[in-house]
Amino acid sequence: MAKSIEQVKTEFRKQGRSFSDWAKENNFPPELVYRVLKMNRPPIRGESHKIAVKLGIKDDY
Repeated sequence: MAKSIEQVKTEFRKQGRSFSDWAKENNFPPELVYRVLKMNRPPIRGESHKIAVKLGIKDDY
């Protein structure tokens, strides 16, 4: 089951991780990661979709 964006943000805060560091570790542009996190709905295709799946806010289908 996919997580909400708020759940992901809470997990990162608890771990003391930044989304920018996560983006660099996973070879994604940090600004695109932030755009995905500010959306009201998970992206459908492309790099944004890959980010959403990797963050756990969208199931991979």
